[in-house]
Amino acid sequence: MYGGREVLVIAFVNLNQFKEARAAIEEAKTKNLLSPNLLGLGLYMLAFLQNDTAGMKQQVRLAMGKTLVDSRLLNLEAHSAAYAGQLRRSQEFFQQSVAATQGRGDRDSAAFYEASAALMQAQFGLMIDARQRVTSPLRVSTNRDVQYGAALAFAGEAARAQALADDLGKRFPEDTIVQYNYLPTLRAQLAVNRNDAPRAVDALQSAAPYELGDVYSFSLYPVYVRGLAYLTEHRGSEAVAEFQKILDHRGIVRNECIGALAHLQLGRAYALQGDTSKAKAAYQDFLTLWKDADHDIPILKQAKAEYAKLQ
Repeated sequence: MYGGREVLVIAFVNLNQFKEARAAIEEAKTKNLLSPNLLGLGLYMLAFLQNDTAGMKQQVRLAMGKTLVDSRLLNLEAHSAAYAGQLRRSQEFFQQSVAATQGRGDRDSAAFYEASAALMQAQFGLMIDARQRVTSPLRVSTNRDVQYGAALAFAGEAARAQALADDLGKRFPEDTIVQYNYLPTLRAQLAVNRNDAPRAVDALQSAAPYELGDVYSFSLYPVYVRGLAYLTEHRGSEAVAEFQKILDHRGIVRNECIGALAHLQLGRAYALQGDTSKAKAAYQDFLTLWKDADHDIPILKQAKAEYAKLQ
């Protein structure tokens, strides 16, 4: 459970008020109210959001040897690397975070990091790799977040994803996050994969009142999938609104990879509208974020080819 100071910091971050969040941390520091979560994880995320690479490295260095904090920071490093398109580096950090959690017997956290790594591969277009990787966490954990991440990674394999979604619905009938975030997103993603955009949009209606909530590593996925549905339906203006929503809530999406991919999808949405100038700007933003990305990532190859056609 978070204490009052952590809640305050998280609230400031979610509102994109990063200076205020840092001030709250500094005040807590002077009053000796800091927990390891608030100090290490909070300062790391603020450094990421303020493009402070040195600050991120400092927090990782300070956390080493602190068993609980270092595995979580390694997980954050994995997400940050993926945000920049450095998938191989990201997967290495995931492996380290898995090893750290397994070392202290925390199977659910280890499985969660494995599922997150698989989902990252799926988002980048490496579907075979994702499906191979995601079988391992499902063998050791039935945690709701593990199962959700695995189902999203399996979304290209409809039967497996649907079975996981059905099981989540049965086991967590009164869980708000499952019923109003996870399940609508899974149903929508499966509909998008069937090119059934209207059903995807309909499935996400129940998520709308909750979708800007902070859901750890899965925040704003309902928004992202709705945007994909609108792209599938060639509704450019609606897609623009969804992907812009992600970019406008950076403090919620944080270093989740869809925060970077939203730039690319925004470019695709503007291209659908015929607004070449804005499309090119959005593609450029994405390619700048991914300037040091692994060159063989499928979605990066697609982005470069699409951008070239706009010239």
